[in-house]
Amino acid sequence: MTTNSTPIPASHPATIPVTGTTTFSSLALAEPLLRALGEKNYTEPSPIQAQAIPYLLQGRDLIGVAQTGTGKTAAFALPILQRLSANPTPVTPRRPRALILAPTRELAAQIAQSFGAYGQFLKLSYSVVFGGVSASPQIRTLQRGVDILIATPGRLQDLERQKHVFLDKVEIFVLDEADRMLDLGFVHEIKRIITKLPPHRQSLLFSATMPLAIQELASTIVRNPARVEVTPVSSTAERIDQHLCFVDKMNKSKLLAHTINQHPTGLVLVFVRMKHMANKIVEQLAKDGILADAIHGNKSQGARERALENFRSGRRRVLVATDIAARGIDVKGITLVINHDLPEEPESYVHRIGRTARAGLEGKAIAFCDSTERNLLRSIERLIRRPIPVLKGHPHEASTTALHRHENEPSQVGGHRTQSHRSGPRLGSGIRSGSFVGTGRSGSRPAGEGHSNARPAFGRGGRSRY
Repeated sequence: MTTNSTPIPASHPATIPVTGTTTFSSLALAEPLLRALGEKNYTEPSPIQAQAIPYLLQGRDLIGVAQTGTGKTAAFALPILQRLSANPTPVTPRRPRALILAPTRELAAQIAQSFGAYGQFLKLSYSVVFGGVSASPQIRTLQRGVDILIATPGRLQDLERQKHVFLDKVEIFVLDEADRMLDLGFVHEIKRIITKLPPHRQSLLFSATMPLAIQELASTIVRNPARVEVTPVSSTAERIDQHLCFVDKMNKSKLLAHTINQHPTGLVLVFVRMKHMANKIVEQLAKDGILADAIHGNKSQGARERALENFRSGRRRVLVATDIAARGIDVKGITLVINHDLPEEPESYVHRIGRTARAGLEGKAIAFCDSTERNLLRSIERLIRRPIPVLKGHPHEASTTALHRHENEPSQVGGHRTQSHRSGPRLGSGIRSGSFVGTGRSGSRPAGEGHSNARPAFGRGGRSRY
């Protein structure tokens, strides 16, 4: 198929150590897959890969509890590529054989890049579809037929309703980041999509957390599943130097500029709860002489791509983001994560700070806490099972001394860090997000995209705070 010249970037190593002597060659993977892995010098699977791949090659349904950075994309991509290539069939127009649902455009693009990289020596085709861009190239690709379809729920439902895609031939179904799907309000779209799938299929569900709502959803998707759970969400915070600054709400923007100036090297990722706050912070930082970009659900696809490229290249050292917009984005070189606003969900705190200290590198996370966020702070510390060391004496310290709940805690910013040791290269899931929409033969470059005022993939038509 015709593709453009955008290269498929290699994935980053997994962020957790591998135990035992399992290698990819011992997992009964096909030679073309091992060759692709070998080209990237990946020899040992991450824990979720080592545990999940054997089940999936047997055709078992699976529930995987794992967060971003553990290598879960390869955990399902490699078995899917192997199973489809072992039973080759001509592509059928508008009827994919495998369907992967992802909550955001960025994650969908990353997954597609993974399939292209791992399946470069296989004769399988893939396509990625999401909102915020013209549907016309996506429709043309689906009409030609693809083996593997990666999609966000909103755009997939639109295409299915218009009969541009049929799901009755799907052999393998993956629901990735199910918890984020529910956060984004995609539950109705997901349930409708499931009704269009054939009853006899292999189904996989991955989620960073497993609250009751996810368990109930899983019961409608998987049958007698194997369960794989790695790296509890709270433990990933241990490798990062964490600090806490008590600050009055009105002084947060001043403290943010001060903190960024105190860390003059490396990329800085700033998290906020509300998308309007992201824009406001970028404007304030500009007044303080700090260039930054914002990324959130209201940004167009083109604006998001430009902001990410500016951040990766260092043209903008600071990126201000909401949780939803940042989910699935993995950028090398982030040395500092600042929580300008504490998240409402404590798990999000761990996901946020996990953007730094990747691939065995060191990183620092600083959280701002005002008087309205005390309950959020307590929830976070319960999750990570330790108090976050308080940084005292900064120029914008909260005027209310009662905020300081660690009066006997030393004021130094030591944090808590454990070193990650690895005996060889690992395969991770953090692949830089691509800008392509369309299709590509596994191993080819992704196809180009069009642009329109199509509905973004971040909701169902309603407005989001994020």
